[in-house]
Amino acid sequence: MQALRLHAAPRQVLSAHHEVLTEVLHEGVNLAVWQRRLAPPVEEFARLLLAQPLEVSESLQIEIDADETLHMPPLLAAQAELPGHAAFVADLTWLAQAFACLLDARRVGLRLRSLAKPMCPRFHVDHVPLRLISTYAGVASEWLREGAMERGSLGDPQAEPGGSGQVQQLQAGWVALAKGEKWSGNEGGGLIHRSPAPPAGARRLLLTLDWLA
Repeated sequence: MQALRLHAAPRQVLSAHHEVLTEVLHEGVNLAVWQRRLAPPVEEFARLLLAQPLEVSESLQIEIDADETLHMPPLLAAQAELPGHAAFVADLTWLAQAFACLLDARRVGLRLRSLAKPMCPRFHVDHVPLRLISTYAGVASEWLREGAMERGSLGDPQAEPGGSGQVQQLQAGWVALAKGEKWSGNEGGGLIHRSPAPPAGARRLLLTLDWLA
């Protein structure tokens, strides 16, 4: 009789050091979080960007050459005169370079959006291999430790936990690498998370990076 193989519950790793991001490559880790503080010019630019009435909606494909040269298309050109623009673009470029290097990626999808309401208000898992999530300003994404909600009940608002301490939350500036269902060996272990609801009249500035090739 063949013995049953028992898999440990997915776990999450958080640290103030950027090296923690490499932990997501390990089996059994479905979330690695760098608890960083934004540089003041980057933080100020994000604040100024959200203070403008126009919506932010940037969607880019970033190509990385065989020699690991990253080609970042122009970003937020209309806001280039705002203080901190160069520092903000440099920060996004660094994150994209680190993400590509970690995965040996040749193409990365970048999305930068201002959001006044939850984009995905129900707890869910992403059907991608790996996604970088970082909120530059405003309330940040929420997530659950394994066992806080039955995976078979995802999408059911009545099954979502609401007790104190059950829902975990990232903070503005933090960088999260979240495994999805399409990461090899992580089927059934994608990070359970959802978008937060900004306070009335407020917005958040969200960056996501996806591994395209």
